Amino acid sequence: MKALKIGMKLLRLLLMAGGVLFMIHHAQRFWVEASQPDHPEGLPFRVEEIKRGSMENAVSCTGTLSAVGTVEVGTQVSGTIKKVLVDYNDRVTKGQILAELDLELFKAAVDTAKASVISAQALYKQAAAEYEMNKPLYEQGHLSSQEFLGYETERETARAQLLSAKASVATARTNLKNAQIKSPINGVILERNIEEGQTVAASLSTPTLFIIAEDLSSMEIEASVDESDIGMVEKDQQVRFTVQSYPDDIFYGTVNQIQMNPTETSNVVTYTVIVDAPNKEGKLLPGMTAMADFVVEKAENELMVSNAALNFRLDDPITDQDKTGGHNIYILDGRTPKRISVTTGMTTSTATVIKNTDLAAGTPVIIGRSIEKTENSQGILSKIFPMSPGGGGPPGGGGGPRM
Repeated sequence: MKALKIGMKLLRLLLMAGGVLFMIHHAQRFWVEASQPDHPEGLPFRVEEIKRGSMENAVSCTGTLSAVGTVEVGTQVSGTIKKVLVDYNDRVTKGQILAELDLELFKAAVDTAKASVISAQALYKQAAAEYEMNKPLYEQGHLSSQEFLGYETERETARAQLLSAKASVATARTNLKNAQIKSPINGVILERNIEEGQTVAASLSTPTLFIIAEDLSSMEIEASVDESDIGMVEKDQQVRFTVQSYPDDIFYGTVNQIQMNPTETSNVVTYTVIVDAPNKEGKLLPGMTAMADFVVEKAENELMVSNAALNFRLDDPITDQDKTGGHNIYILDGRTPKRISVTTGMTTSTATVIKNTDLAAGTPVIIGRSIEKTENSQGILSKIFPMSPGGGGPPGGGGGPRM
């Protein structure tokens, strides 16, 4: 009786173990079958959908923002700055006094010149009177030509001194006027290089006292374009740029000028391109660094595929049409790859525009083969419970392991 109970317990344990092994075996079979590729040839593919969108090719470079129509204001006379009437960012009008030198010396020079005129007028009046008085005597023969020439010379000399004195007055008045430094244009003060009490000296290289921008609502970028890219830049071309102060804002401009004179730095040749940049909001300031993109080519609302899709090939026959240099892509028609001839448009480093109205966005296109599973990737259960080629049968049913 006792042996019978022990036998029943062993039988139940064996049945339970067999059930567990049976479940493991069929779970492994389900996993292997599920991992089999859908392609009839047993080769799975990596796919990507055709997309519709925009793309562009651009030349990138950096440049510096500057104001349009800046004027450097200097001084034509030497002296000591007595007043500075404007500061940075002040708006000024044409003719407005920006700074003033000490005027006392200039006023004194005007008075001295006027005194010289009075003296010269008196001398000229005397010389002219003597000339007129001795002229009848010369005509009557009482004076020789040599004697009369002396009176004529004195008159003309006095006249020349009078003209020189009057010119000195005009010069002194001009210097007095220039001692008040005025704005030549309407604009904004960008730079001020003087302080009250400072001495300035006029010379061949006039010192810059102020820099005035005519209008900050219009800026320009001096961009340095590499010689390998300058051929793709042309006048009126659209330019997109950003500045570090506003990293989330995108600004736009147009090419105004391409300067032909190259700049060479460390054997790198660049060309300066002037870009007009509207600044209606006033965010752009002179001296900012701009990261500019010159838009060379642009496509909007076009069908695009990955370049990998154009490079993918199957071992299928090549027709005469394919030999003409056309491009092919493979789409999935259910589970079967289908070759489609397409005409390509603009391309970037990652994608290409395709001109084919028969295709639509969202169509899966093959971009490559997936990695095939090997024997080692099937797991240890395939080694413990090898399946027969027919897929059925219990362990040890006569089939070798599936390769």
